[in-house]
Amino acid sequence: MSKQHKVCIVGLGEFSDFFIPLFKSHPDVAEVSVADIVPERCDAAAKKHGISRIFHSLEEVLREGKDVDCVAIFTQRHLHGSMAVDCLNAGKHVFSAVPMASDIEDMGKIIEAVKRTGMVYMTGETCYYFPCAIFCRDVYRKGLLGKFVYGESQYYHDMATFYYAFAHSGGKDWKRVAGIPPMYYSTHSISMITSVIDEHVTKVSCMGYRDNHEDGVFGKGKNNWDNPFSNETALMQMSGGGVARINEFRRAGIPHKPSSYITCLYGDKGGYEGSVTQHVLIKGTAAGVDDTRIDYVSDLLNTNTYTKTSKAPDFAINTYPISEPAHRGFAPIHDVDRLPLAFRSCPDTVHYNSHPFLVDDFMRAVVANKLPPNNAWDSARYIIPGIIAHESAMKDGLPIEVPDFGDAPKNLERLTFEKKDYYEEK
Repeated sequence: MSKQHKVCIVGLGEFSDFFIPLFKSHPDVAEVSVADIVPERCDAAAKKHGISRIFHSLEEVLREGKDVDCVAIFTQRHLHGSMAVDCLNAGKHVFSAVPMASDIEDMGKIIEAVKRTGMVYMTGETCYYFPCAIFCRDVYRKGLLGKFVYGESQYYHDMATFYYAFAHSGGKDWKRVAGIPPMYYSTHSISMITSVIDEHVTKVSCMGYRDNHEDGVFGKGKNNWDNPFSNETALMQMSGGGVARINEFRRAGIPHKPSSYITCLYGDKGGYEGSVTQHVLIKGTAAGVDDTRIDYVSDLLNTNTYTKTSKAPDFAINTYPISEPAHRGFAPIHDVDRLPLAFRSCPDTVHYNSHPFLVDDFMRAVVANKLPPNNAWDSARYIIPGIIAHESAMKDGLPIEVPDFGDAPKNLERLTFEKKDYYEEK
């Protein structure tokens, strides 16, 4: 039996509450401890989850938790980078909520630390495990779409639904943090496309919506970045020649739908199109089909919760809060059987039950000493284009080259985790 590891959860906001039970029940975890600078949060988490070991800062974890093997970071997004660097340099494996960092220099430090220390680093990029991303990776690798030419993905999360989260973590000055540039959180959108086509962004042009809402979150002097934009739209040139459109919106009155998804992804032989709960695979003459053929694959990609709910006599898609059943729980395309037994029957939760896959892949990578999905090199490619995109938006859409840290070293073996056949051609 492999060694069990001790994990410390740092940052006890609402998101970490999803992950504490998963780490506690994972077969490769011996102990879960918690850390937060607010003592009341530590006490509440310890009582709720039956945790006996508490730290009151990351510094205390690194100073006194010598036996802690892994640190899972769930602090405010602009703090992730520097904290990850400190943990890696202290010899801790790191699982970090997204984004990897808000500073490109910190990303370089993380990559350097991973290479030097041999520690495992992984971001908790939920969208990597979304049904649309899994499906598109499968059909793209099979060659059913041909060579990538264009794709669209987005993260729509209205600021009004964010108030409580920022107020919870940011205190009385929460608006200073809430006004972070939307493209500084573009990891969801970008990852869904780059993980499918295995390419990276080389150049970006971005435009922004100058916000004038009465809540006063966005604008010069109103936040830590002097950011005026609540919505940003970028066109990104990919390394293979294709183009991706990425939307990051924080002022969009469309709450009743999944926040992150691929709208479309086209190759020179076929394409995928998705809208809330409607998913199709399109094949044309370039793929050797006499007439354009459309395969309806919604039954494969929609969650089991949605499928069950939609069959209720009183179900009406125009009035039901579709975001709930549409993104809660596993979908048929999820390879649930490869998860630990304790995870297979976990409660249906947000983000398409991606959390069990995140925790399992991280722990499997730690045990096997292999590169996980969403490793440091891939994670940097998920967010650097967004940081440069905001720079472009501040310069009225000026096209800017995107720096790149390259591929992960070939001598670092990747964790094998996905099946080869999710979709069977009809």
